Amino acid sequence: MAHDTSRLHLDTRCIHGGQHPDPSTGAVMPPIATSSTFIQDSPGVHKGFEYSRSHNATRFAFERCLGSLESSGLLEEQDRTCGGFAFASGLAAIGTALELLDAGDCIVCMDDVYGGTNRLLNRVRARSQGLKVVFVDMTDAARLQAAVKANAPRMLWVETPTNPTLKLVDLAAVASIGKAAGAITVCDNTFATPMLTRPLELGCDMVMHSTTKYIGGHSDTVGGALVTGRTDLCEKLRFMQNAIGSVMGPFDAYLGLRGVKTLAVRMQRHCESAMRLAQWLERHPKVERVVYPGLTSHPQHALAARQMRLHGQPAFGGMITIFLKGGIRESRAFLEHVHLFALAESLGGVESLIEHPAIMTHASVPEAMRRELGISDSLVRLSVGIEHADDLIADLDAALKRC
Repeated sequence: MAHDTSRLHLDTRCIHGGQHPDPSTGAVMPPIATSSTFIQDSPGVHKGFEYSRSHNATRFAFERCLGSLESSGLLEEQDRTCGGFAFASGLAAIGTALELLDAGDCIVCMDDVYGGTNRLLNRVRARSQGLKVVFVDMTDAARLQAAVKANAPRMLWVETPTNPTLKLVDLAAVASIGKAAGAITVCDNTFATPMLTRPLELGCDMVMHSTTKYIGGHSDTVGGALVTGRTDLCEKLRFMQNAIGSVMGPFDAYLGLRGVKTLAVRMQRHCESAMRLAQWLERHPKVERVVYPGLTSHPQHALAARQMRLHGQPAFGGMITIFLKGGIRESRAFLEHVHLFALAESLGGVESLIEHPAIMTHASVPEAMRRELGISDSLVRLSVGIEHADDLIADLDAALKRC
């Protein structure tokens, strides 16, 4: 029987959660299992492994760790991977989650979400699956309740903090509305990570991650994950993970598992540095407005302090959104003159990244919707890494002088 790590502190579960030494060698770190197929003693008689799309020991170790971190509550005796499922990308994970829906079903989605989520729903699944997609600002529970009443959705898709405007959504309230409506509530927890927020503990049915980001943490792997504590959803997801086949490969699973071991210490540094930078940026004369959940100026600061916590204290993540004074000219000048902040898509790595959502990550979002959400030409998104905060401030200051 596998050791139950569910009662350990999160920091310890990052390293030991859902894992045990390799039984054949005693290796502390699960080895990379590259074999695509496995020998059988007799037709249908094997050691629990048939084909690597269906069963891979490295992926299983990563999946169990994610299940532990997100508090699925499932042991290996109940579900082989403790409710965790790893995929080739975040979008592959989202695409598989959408297969829980039947053709023509309705999904109510947070209005401000990752651009790829918006594109997949609007430009792919609305056509290929006939999904009715309703976007609503879930920061307003009354609006969400009205949308649920009017559309009878099968799924609620929430993201918090949102990408890129950093809205906060009360997950317990959304989960309660979803449960009352008989809908599956799914939370994209990529920005907060399980270190700061654990949606399953707040009543959500499923969690999604782009493991490319904070969980991998080193900008050297692409992946996605789903985690659930519901055994009925586990059964459906395991069938679809195998049937669709967009699984995470063993090398990416190994890198994800290596990355997650330092997630606790990295997130503490991300949060501390982001707070310093946000406070500094809020005073800068070239910056019109700073959006960061840790600032009292954030309209949902109180919710953030309650819902995002690290080691029992409020912690607000490593993402900052700023609005520069001016427009596209000033944004380009600023972004062309940063050095430590790499001008690149993605986020959550040890290195600091910076980007322009309207041109880069959210270019696929219809222009009218971007305007409604406030994704303007002056909006810049920062992913604060783990470099020394003084050096990051100096880098931003020098670049802001050029705009």
